[in-house]
Amino acid sequence: MKLCGDWMERPATRAVCRMIEDAGYQALFVGGCVRNTLLEKPVMDIDIATDAHPETVIRLANAAGLKPVPTGLDHGTVTVVSGHIPHEVTTFREDVETFGRHAVVAYSDDVAHDARRRDFTMNALYAHCDGTLVDPLGGLADLQARRVCFIDDPNQRIREDYLRILRFFRFHAWYGEPEMGLDADGLAAVSENIDGLADLSRERIGAEIVKLLTAVDPAPAVAAMRACGVLTAVLPGSDDRGLAPLVHLEQIAGLEPEPMRRLAALGGDMGAARLRLSKAQIRRLDLLLAEVASTKSPSELGYRHGVDLGMDILVLRSALLEVPFDPAMHEIVTRASRASFPVTPHDLMPTYTGPALGRRLSDLEQRWIDSGFSLGREDLL
Repeated sequence: MKLCGDWMERPATRAVCRMIEDAGYQALFVGGCVRNTLLEKPVMDIDIATDAHPETVIRLANAAGLKPVPTGLDHGTVTVVSGHIPHEVTTFREDVETFGRHAVVAYSDDVAHDARRRDFTMNALYAHCDGTLVDPLGGLADLQARRVCFIDDPNQRIREDYLRILRFFRFHAWYGEPEMGLDADGLAAVSENIDGLADLSRERIGAEIVKLLTAVDPAPAVAAMRACGVLTAVLPGSDDRGLAPLVHLEQIAGLEPEPMRRLAALGGDMGAARLRLSKAQIRRLDLLLAEVASTKSPSELGYRHGVDLGMDILVLRSALLEVPFDPAMHEIVTRASRASFPVTPHDLMPTYTGPALGRRLSDLEQRWIDSGFSLGREDLL
């Protein structure tokens, strides 16, 4: 089998391959770029595995007129920038001794050793620069069947990095077959190692949860997380019962996946201290949670928050409060988002000043909103 993708034929990527192969070393595409090409999904990052050591990769890149960046020398990784495109080039490695994420590794010249260090079989697929597939662990069959399986012993893979518990569910949401359910051996290992989640940083957990909730339909994976206790471990007090209805309503409303909208549906302890979200994410999440419980009309939501947030709030309300959702609300929200309040502070001065001016403006604005934006300036004044 051979891979075929536009990204493989780019001159910038071909230059990196030639740089390595012309010097007598192996250059194998690996991981997400191979997996996603086989699944006919977009390729975002290019990873290359090689038997050349990092110092050799740096020397070869310089000689080829490319830019080597020592982004992870401790892990054998050099980012080679070619045509403004980063290519992560990592030397084959094998574990000598493992202490969670702090494993002692040695460079290797055997791709099978490198493959066994990875998490899931579908991520241990390689391809030569001409596209010829290399499958040292039989991961192609799992990928074609949409099975997310740990490599070798699931318990050992998880104990090497407990974040792999969350990655297990995230990869199922993105690449698994929902009707098959999750791999039984993987689920059993997850259940045995849930306590290890407590050792993970909030940043890593938050980033993984956001990636999970960006999948087209994360509801089955999140339900499995709840069933085995993982959801409670990372989001105490959360409840996923509203997530599947929300995903269904998103599709009706024509909304793209949005992780904060879905996180709001889960509830529980998900604030900055729990997940270390960005300030922008926290602001969006807090606003969604506040407005879901408000009584603002679709028009007012559109006027105050715009189309995107207005629709987010409306589908959340329908999913969590089990109230009907009318797709026609999109037009109402869109029209309201374009409305312009006809009264200015100057219209009320000097009769009103200071805080009194602000209160009067707010009262008139609410009257105008309640009228369906029909009252004009003279009516309001």
